[in-house]
Amino acid sequence: MMNKLRVFADFHNADAQGRLRLNCTGTLEDLSCQNICLKKGQELTLYSEELEVDGIVQYSSQENLWVAVIDWDKIREIGDLNVKESTAISIA
Repeated sequence: MMNKLRVFADFHNADAQGRLRLNCTGTLEDLSCQNICLKKGQELTLYSEELEVDGIVQYSSQENLWVAVIDWDKIREIGDLNVKESTAISIA
């Protein structure tokens, strides 16, 4: 089984139907670097910072751009990045 293509997406850049727009700079850079040509029905793993989700590509004729249909309840945290949280130290 082939791994799904992994592409950056901005989880704050959703359309009115809750689909992620695939038009931000990070997305376009990933598509270009991996030579991905988007097509309807294509499966992608979309990631941002410490989150990822699987999505299906669609074309939004209303906005004339590619979007991905995702299940917002299936967004998962990427646990193996070892992101260190900074802790604030208060001085009394």
